[in-house]
Amino acid sequence: MNPAATGTKAAAHYIRTIDPGKTVTFELRLASLRDEHQLKAPFADFDSLLKQRRKEADDFYDVVIPAKLIADEKLVARQAFAGMLWSKQYYHYVVTDWLEGDPAAPAPPSARTVGRNHNWPHLFTRDVISMPDKWEFPWFASWDLGFHCVTLANIDPHLAKEQILQMLREWYMHPNGQIPAYEWDFNGVNPPILSLAARAVFEIEREHTGIADFTFLERVFQKMLLNFTWWVNRKDALGKNIFQGGFLGMDNIGVFDRDKLPQGYLLGQADGTSWMAAFAKNMFATALLLAEKNPIYEDVASKFWEHYIFIANSMNSIRNPLMSLWDEQDGFFYDHLISRQNEPIPIRARTMVGFVPMFGASTVAADTFDRYPDFQRRRQWFIEHRPDLIESVGAMVVPGPNKNLILGLVRTDQLRRMLTYMLDENEFLSPYGVRAVSRYHKDHPLILSLDGEEFRLDYEPGESLTNLFGGNSNWRGPIWLPVNFLILMALKQYHLYYGDEFKVECPTGSGKMKTLGQVAEELEHRLKRIFLRDQDGNRPVFGSCRLFNADPHWRDLVPFHEYFHGDTGRGCGASHQTGWTGLIAQILVDLGEHNSRADPGQDEG
Repeated sequence: MNPAATGTKAAAHYIRTIDPGKTVTFELRLASLRDEHQLKAPFADFDSLLKQRRKEADDFYDVVIPAKLIADEKLVARQAFAGMLWSKQYYHYVVTDWLEGDPAAPAPPSARTVGRNHNWPHLFTRDVISMPDKWEFPWFASWDLGFHCVTLANIDPHLAKEQILQMLREWYMHPNGQIPAYEWDFNGVNPPILSLAARAVFEIEREHTGIADFTFLERVFQKMLLNFTWWVNRKDALGKNIFQGGFLGMDNIGVFDRDKLPQGYLLGQADGTSWMAAFAKNMFATALLLAEKNPIYEDVASKFWEHYIFIANSMNSIRNPLMSLWDEQDGFFYDHLISRQNEPIPIRARTMVGFVPMFGASTVAADTFDRYPDFQRRRQWFIEHRPDLIESVGAMVVPGPNKNLILGLVRTDQLRRMLTYMLDENEFLSPYGVRAVSRYHKDHPLILSLDGEEFRLDYEPGESLTNLFGGNSNWRGPIWLPVNFLILMALKQYHLYYGDEFKVECPTGSGKMKTLGQVAEELEHRLKRIFLRDQDGNRPVFGSCRLFNADPHWRDLVPFHEYFHGDTGRGCGASHQTGWTGLIAQILVDLGEHNSRADPGQDEG
């Protein structure tokens, strides 16, 4: 690499002319200068060693990937896992160095001291991090990372746990409790996913290895107390448990840029408030789990149980429906624009924002709380003395048909009406999953006039036609794996509560009635259809590209794009971004494990 022959990098440069249709193979081996055998005959055991390594990899994935999956499903899952492992990268960014500049070079412009990330001088990163994409996005994004870790837990739980803890260390997390969003803007507000991810990683590792790492869970919980407090203090402007947050990772799903509101307005966000409900739910559930080892956590569990109820009543109150984010007329949750006169104006956009209230659902057996006497005593006091709050979330108190309780802010009648939209193929339900924006807005764009300025939301199933968010307004119709994954989790929790007697029409208007468990399976099958070969041998992810669909050298090399066309399933955005799209591996594993548990001949819906 350099004339002095020193350093830590090396490069091999070969020049070959390859005729069309021909193949040239390069065999290389990294060997120690101290290993005389390898230096004398470095390729003597090359073929046998390569064969052994391939067998070891096959043996590993035979354990990870359920045998019940078909060959093409196994291929997709394995490549998704491989993409996750490949996406690790060393990341070095010291904010004070960035602000001050290189001592040996001209000083940076003065604007930098008040520009991007200037209030994160503590941030000092030099770690290997799971990236959204090593090519186009070679930096971390904290809410992406949470989803990465759910998938990684199946193949490297140690790495998954280390990645979550890393984001919570003092040289990442802000002293005020905020978790850095991404290099583009550490101040950006991402959904609080890491507590959910930590619990998922804990459960996946315990199921597959028998190891219940309570120490990991407790370390995450302690730091999340700081982050939860940051949200409550910084993102509830009116102090009424209706939260803001801006674009919240969905750039930009609203009728206007939710990071840059019209002058003088606030935005009560259905998703921001619901994310906080889900956050409180995760903290409550984790506290009870930790109470198995240390009863002192029963106390803090009751705090988060009550906080969940306060949030649920703020956004979905029976007694004060005018302040609720639930729209009884349409049967959907909407953001509310709060005027200068403190009057709420519902933004009637049918988007993924309206389904986020489902994400805070968690089901437990009705007798679970008997194991926690201190928590049960406080819970019972609250039920008896605050019926005005409990009535909005009755399912948290009254057991369902399966003798379970559910922590959920969406009531039964609301859930039915929401699912009518979600499962309508003319609205949200695509052949390939749930769209981010309803197809309804293709013919009925939402147009909002405020103070003489017009704002508009259309259905855009693929690449965005709008420059609203730096040319990246691509949540306006495509299919995104992370929110679809959370919908699946929520449906399964609601099914545990309602049981097989609760059925909805799926698809809407089809006359086919399905349980919520069967609806979840239907969505799983539609999501995996993006990547699997269809009856013509084509993979929808490749779109109409004949080379990728037909050429034997390409057709089985599956890309995991950033997002997918809402009508065709074609991959959009970064084609090399496994990132959170690697969740398809988790979905396939769940499907395979469910099929293994199902009775032979049972109708899978």
